[in-house]
Amino acid sequence: MNDTPGRQTSENLRPGSQSALRRHNEQLIVAELRVRGTSSQAELSRATGLSTATISNIVKALCANGLATTHPTTSSGRRAVAVSLLESPDVALGIDFGRSHVRLALASPGLKLKDERFAALPVGHLAADSIATAAVLLEEALAEKGISRSRVIGAGVGIPGPIDHRTNTVIRGAILPQWVGVNIVSQLEQALRMPILVDNDANLGALAQITWGEHRSAKDLVFLKIGSGIGAGLILNGAPYYGHTGITGEIGHSTIFDQGLVCRCGNRGCLETVASTTVMIDLLSRGEPTPLTVGNIISRAHSGDAATLRVIDDAGMAVGRAIANVANMINPEIVVVGGPLSSLGEVLLAPIRRGLIRHAVPAIGQDTIVVMSSLGDRAEALGALSLALSHSRS
Repeated sequence: MNDTPGRQTSENLRPGSQSALRRHNEQLIVAELRVRGTSSQAELSRATGLSTATISNIVKALCANGLATTHPTTSSGRRAVAVSLLESPDVALGIDFGRSHVRLALASPGLKLKDERFAALPVGHLAADSIATAAVLLEEALAEKGISRSRVIGAGVGIPGPIDHRTNTVIRGAILPQWVGVNIVSQLEQALRMPILVDNDANLGALAQITWGEHRSAKDLVFLKIGSGIGAGLILNGAPYYGHTGITGEIGHSTIFDQGLVCRCGNRGCLETVASTTVMIDLLSRGEPTPLTVGNIISRAHSGDAATLRVIDDAGMAVGRAIANVANMINPEIVVVGGPLSSLGEVLLAPIRRGLIRHAVPAIGQDTIVVMSSLGDRAEALGALSLALSHSRS
């Protein structure tokens, strides 16, 4: 792990840096080997688009770290080097803390999932309570799978809110106000007894798309999480982008209506005040005997309920407008939408695309792909795993 667990260095964070690009390229190769099994270095080069020299160097590093093995083979009648992953007894931990849940996943360095667990949490839970829940889930998973704690190399942790990486604390404006000012790394290290790396959940969702998802070859990608909060994770030049202090992608606090509702961040008319699941629930629960849930919204939308479809359409158009501002600035190849509304599919994607096309430069709006994440609500935990695994080899 890094010398300072939980705090990523500026070199690690800077998009396009040698260490960041090397980790990304290594993840591409490992992911390809997980899918293809044994492959020659030439096949890996064709599949990933990396040069044969880059493939050779990374394969040597994987072998030196006990993650892969090579042996001579032939390909099209020519001598070649075949590469296979080795199963490692080590595992990494990924944790996703949400407004009302904690999700945990264990995986080997070869990106093989060992276990996944989930626990509901009360809205407004304290950091100490949710950390204690995560510790219990971890102990249960290790015991059930027969994994020694000494084999856990570290944990990546996702939090739904802006994180100051200089202090490892959640800052004002987070979905979890009870966590503001808490040194997450310190508390988690004490509770879990392992090195910790922490990041915003949207950043981890973006990382998951290029390591576990269908977009491993994407160089410029935006992951947009729409939930009780709205955040974006950025992949620029093949690596996560964090900015100066690590606070990026706060698209939920883009102003949509100057005279709109006051947001939890203190501003008016933010995207979250018109397009979050919390706002959708409030709007659609009027006149109902009990408040609706996200599940109710999804089922009503699929059944064609007019009011639900209108609320989703308005929210999608607002999201598309906010995404257009981002797209005009960085011109991403693809925007991947995730979060609890993922199963809505085109019902949500269609208005987002309309909003993007209406407010973006025409060439950008037409050429930017907008799709739903295939990882569903697991993306953040899987991204946390990728974070832990990549830093364990840096």
